[in-house]
Amino acid sequence: MTAVLRLKRGRDERARTHPWIFKADVADVGAAAPGSAVTIVDASGRFVGRGLFNPRPALCCRIVTWQDEPVDEGLVRRRVRTAVSRRGDGPPALGRYVWSEADGLPGAVADRYGEVLVIQCLTLGMALRREALVAALRGVAGDLPVFSADDDTPATLEGFEPRRGWVDREGPSRVVVEEGGVRLAVTPGAGHKTGLYLDQRDNRLRIGALARGRDVLDAFAYTAAFACHALAAGARRALCLESSPEAIEAARANLALNGAADRAEVVGGNAFDALRRLERERARFGLVVLDPPPFARGRTTLEAAARGYKEINLRAMRLLEPGGTLATFSCSHHVGVSMFEEICRSAAADAGVQLRVVAPLGQAADHPVLLTVPETGYLKGLLLQTW
Repeated sequence: MTAVLRLKRGRDERARTHPWIFKADVADVGAAAPGSAVTIVDASGRFVGRGLFNPRPALCCRIVTWQDEPVDEGLVRRRVRTAVSRRGDGPPALGRYVWSEADGLPGAVADRYGEVLVIQCLTLGMALRREALVAALRGVAGDLPVFSADDDTPATLEGFEPRRGWVDREGPSRVVVEEGGVRLAVTPGAGHKTGLYLDQRDNRLRIGALARGRDVLDAFAYTAAFACHALAAGARRALCLESSPEAIEAARANLALNGAADRAEVVGGNAFDALRRLERERARFGLVVLDPPPFARGRTTLEAAARGYKEINLRAMRLLEPGGTLATFSCSHHVGVSMFEEICRSAAADAGVQLRVVAPLGQAADHPVLLTVPETGYLKGLLLQTW
């Protein structure tokens, strides 16, 4: 028997469609071990669902199922199988396999990079079910090596020791994957993620196709995936701005992998300073990509984040040649779509630049967004063009 978590009166309506339960929502809870499954009921004792409970964080329970079924290895196996089947006819060799709440496994993330699987546990409940997750993934993808890439921040919040390394046997130290004809190196355990953000896959393909014959600026370039796509599509040259020495080395390696090193320059240093310098030098580009790291780690930093986004967008807009294109992004959870659009409007007004919206941009299709769980959507962007 699982322990019972009883919701306060009036707190059950949201819990019937949204998986997050906070301590303030809870009337009482039985003797539940941290990370264990609990049965959730409303104030009248009616069944709501089952979730994974942890008394440590404010977000104390994440609903896994609204059905009267056990939260066991069988459920994990079914959820993984369903998630991967939604990604295509067969397990893709490159892409996200599991996206947390959006795939019914809150706190679990799983990606595939060629012959390597990378997992991340964001909650204690999923950390305790790591073996079941690995077994389920291998059940659909084959007996691949699995790298665990837990992040320190959520692990500390949830109260578990993060695991960073190969789960049960070593895999390759470096994998080269192909994305739309572009070759990109992935190093499990190095830098942010693996050296390749899968959420930008669709955008890299779309934006790269706009680069033919243009000079390209890839700001916050990380490992230069956008620049590689642009150069492969016929860009004249690319300038990449990146501050991390490790990422700079990886960017140069990726450019060389695609035979484009002689048409690209990777400049180290602060992107804010570099954008100001380029404006002073009256540099012009036909395509500018702004894909910065999250500026807002929480609501308390929103004001500073807004200033940062406005600054880089204003500078980038002034660097566009007539008819030039700007692809600008924010991956900050707390910066919503409307807020980001307003920041860009304000930047355009101050820059004195007229821009038309070609299209809104978002995360790749294998990072699904649930309508009732807006937190599953975090990457937002705009494709803009001067006129």
